[in-house]
Amino acid sequence: MNDYILSCCSTADLTKQHFESRDIHYVCFHYALGEEEHLDDLGETVPFEEFYSRMSKGESTRTSQVNISEYVDYFSKFAEEGKDIIHVCLSSGISGTINSAKNAALIIKERYPERKIAIIDSLGASSGYGLIMDTAATKRDEGMSFDELVNWIEENKLKMHHWFFSTDLSSYVRGGRISKTAAVFGGLLDICPLLNMDNLGRLIPRNKIRTKKKVIKEIVKRMEAHAEGGLDYSGKCYISNSACYEDAKAVADLVEETFPKLNGKVEINYVGTTIGAHTGPGTVALFFWGDERVD
Repeated sequence: MNDYILSCCSTADLTKQHFESRDIHYVCFHYALGEEEHLDDLGETVPFEEFYSRMSKGESTRTSQVNISEYVDYFSKFAEEGKDIIHVCLSSGISGTINSAKNAALIIKERYPERKIAIIDSLGASSGYGLIMDTAATKRDEGMSFDELVNWIEENKLKMHHWFFSTDLSSYVRGGRISKTAAVFGGLLDICPLLNMDNLGRLIPRNKIRTKKKVIKEIVKRMEAHAEGGLDYSGKCYISNSACYEDAKAVADLVEETFPKLNGKVEINYVGTTIGAHTGPGTVALFFWGDERVD
C-alpha cells in the first residue's frame, strides 16, 4: 500500500461517493447564495437543484477559495498520520487557491520535515479536473510511487480536454463577459457560446453557434478532432451540467454512439456550486483525454 494520499479541491465536481470509492480526499471551497454562506460540500447542504433554481430566480452568488489556515489544518491531519501528500489544485487560470496551498505546504514542511508534499496545478476545472484525479487514483492503485505519480500528472494534465457550451446567457451578463444588449440579441438568435480551456487553464470563447442542436453536434466534433485515438478513443468521458440534464444526456448519447470503444458509459455529474456560481444554469461541459492543449 502506498504511504501517500491523493487529494484535490471540491471543485473537481465528482460525487462524494465517487471520491470515497476511489480514496480521493478533498477540501471544500466556500460560496454564498443570497445572504447565506456555505461550504462547497458537493450539494449536501444545498442540493444542486435548489442552488440553480435560486440562481435562476435572481439570487446573488459569490465564492471564496480555501485559505492558508484551512489548508494547514487539512494537510496537518495527514502529516500527523505519517502520510505524504499529493494535492492537485483547481486551475491557476481561474483561481488563486494554488498560492494558498503552496504557502500552507511550506508550513507543513517546517512542522513535519520528514513528510513530502507536492502541490500541483491541474490547469483544469470541474469534472475534467475530476477525471484527472480519477485517472491518477488508478495509477496509484497500479503501484505508482509518490514521485512517479507527481511526474505523471505534470506530464499529462494538458491532455485533459475541457469543452463547454451554454444555453443561458444571463450569467455571462452578470459576470461582465457580455453586455445586456448582446445577451438579448443572442437570445433572439438562439446563440450558444462554445468555449474550451487553453494551456494556461483559462476559459476561452471559441465560437458562437446558433441553436442547441448544432452546438451539441459541434462539441462532439471537437472530441472527434482531439480525443486520443480519434474515433477509437477508449478512455473515460465525463460530462458536467448545471441544471440542464437533458442537454447533457443528449451529448452523452451522441458521444457513446460516436465512440464505440469508450471505457464504460459517459458519467454525467453536476457543475458544482463554486464553478456554477460563475457559469450559472444552462452549461454543459465535456471532458476527455486527447492531444496536448497548445493554446
